Amino acid sequence: MKIDLTDTTASQINKALIEGRRAIGSPAVGMVLTLVIVTDEENAYDALRAASEASREHPSRTLVVIRRVSRSPRDRTTSRLDAEVRVGAEAATAETVVLRLYGEVVGHAQSVVLPLLLPDAPVVVWWPINAPSDPARDPLGSLAQRRITDAYATERPIQELAARAETYAPGDTDLSWTRITPWRSMLAAALDQVACDVTGAEVEGEEFNPSVELLAMWLADRLDAPVTRSHSNGPGLTAVRLLTDRGPIGLDRSDGSLATLSIEGQPDRAVALKRRETAELIAEELRRLDPDDTYESALRFGVDRLADSGVAAERASGSAAGPAKAAEGPAGEGGSAKKAASGRQSSAKASGSATKKAAPAKKATDT
Repeated sequence: MKIDLTDTTASQINKALIEGRRAIGSPAVGMVLTLVIVTDEENAYDALRAASEASREHPSRTLVVIRRVSRSPRDRTTSRLDAEVRVGAEAATAETVVLRLYGEVVGHAQSVVLPLLLPDAPVVVWWPINAPSDPARDPLGSLAQRRITDAYATERPIQELAARAETYAPGDTDLSWTRITPWRSMLAAALDQVACDVTGAEVEGEEFNPSVELLAMWLADRLDAPVTRSHSNGPGLTAVRLLTDRGPIGLDRSDGSLATLSIEGQPDRAVALKRRETAELIAEELRRLDPDDTYESALRFGVDRLADSGVAAERASGSAAGPAKAAEGPAGEGGSAKKAASGRQSSAKASGSATKKAAPAKKATDT
């Protein structure tokens, strides 16, 4: 069931939700949390679809906040709130309210969202794009116990990680971190099988991918060993190689689906490491609402401490190619990205000669 409301108020939206539940024969509220999605019109469909799929595991009231652009001075001084209420089959197992804000109310979205939050239920805010520089201090972010961003959707993803470390607050998380959960689990399980000391590591993946940097920072923080970041054509993370006193341990995934785990003295094993959809990532994040101390520790380690971290190249690419080229960065495409990669490879070689414990230049895919 779908109810359209034009130039409405929060009280009328709540009334429409009650009427919708009664109309479908479900007067009780069976939601476990409130998910607030802050996005624009272009990305609203994909974000809402992901949230609807995640709601099958976590029934929730989903509030989609869309700030519309007012093009004329008269429109900017006139406040208006339009809403689209979806219950029943239209919203899967959740309740969905799409809020479109116009005029002055755009700057006061929290006053619209607050009356629509489920009482005595956790609140999660997700920014698919254009996340605030300090999510915990954002008016909408301050309402939530959990705040989800996505550094991959920014123009400067590696610099974004450094900015997130400076403004981190308990409850912050990022989908770039969620994407590497299977990799962290597999590497931890591999190290449990071998009693060894790790002396170095190499993480290989596509350029300008914050998940690769986060995995490298996690390894460096946990293993207290030098970690080198190298580049590949992707997709995403492609390989990790751990150097130990018992021989190398390699996890190689070249096709984005199936990986090969190699441990010295043991036969190679095929393991499933499929790249996951956004709905799966959101569902994982909604399973825990407490602060993620492991993410905080890895984030605060600092991307600049990695060999060949990519921060300098990202800045050089942005200044030389402009915003249009920078937008191509996460995909690892374009001539400027290739030049930046070659520049970083030469700097990594210099770093390896100066540091005895640095990982060798040989790629993880060779293991």
